[in-house]
Amino acid sequence: MPRGDKSAYTDKQKRQAAHIEESERDRGRSEETAERIAWATVNKQDGGGKKSGAAHKSKHS
Repeated sequence: MPRGDKSAYTDKQKRQAAHIEESERDRGRSEETAERIAWATVNKQDGGGKKSGAAHKSKHS
């Protein structure tokens, strides 16, 4: 998957990123910065795009 390709993200993750980006734009951030912050936040919360069953094990198992 090339960098910037958002196809591996769930619809929920895409909605979250859009909401965060909008909030950052409201705070006066540039479009590029707002998008970067939004996707970084989604990645931090969920660890990236869609996960298969075995690959999505907890770190503490």
